[in-house]
Amino acid sequence: MTEKSSQTASRPVSPHMQIYKWEVTMLVSFLHRVTGVALAAGTILLVGWLWSAAYSPACFDGIHKFLISDLGQGLLLAWTASFYFHFCNGIRHLFWDVGLGFDIATSKHTAWLVWFASAFFTVCTWAAVQGAISL
Repeated sequence: MTEKSSQTASRPVSPHMQIYKWEVTMLVSFLHRVTGVALAAGTILLVGWLWSAAYSPACFDGIHKFLISDLGQGLLLAWTASFYFHFCNGIRHLFWDVGLGFDIATSKHTAWLVWFASAFFTVCTWAAVQGAISL
């Protein structure tokens, strides 16, 4: 065994995600990535819906029926929540880009603010949409 391989064998292995204590800042960072993927998938669905409107009434009707189903409404709700979460956390990142909010207390407070603001905006959007539909 060479000296280099014996040194590597005795080095500690990097801890896995399950070892860490989950903090709100860690969760917000992880969900920022997840919501980015969800936004991409939701945008594909939105483009498909718009394309079907231009393509044929029958195709549009099929996608529209899916979107007004319970599953479709759940996906639209998740897409709306993903949009607001990603948007609010993006604003948080803009403050970081100019060097503000890096201390631990401010970082935790702004992480909670992202949660509450995105939930508030999602509820307001869906209440406005439901109100407009019922008119």
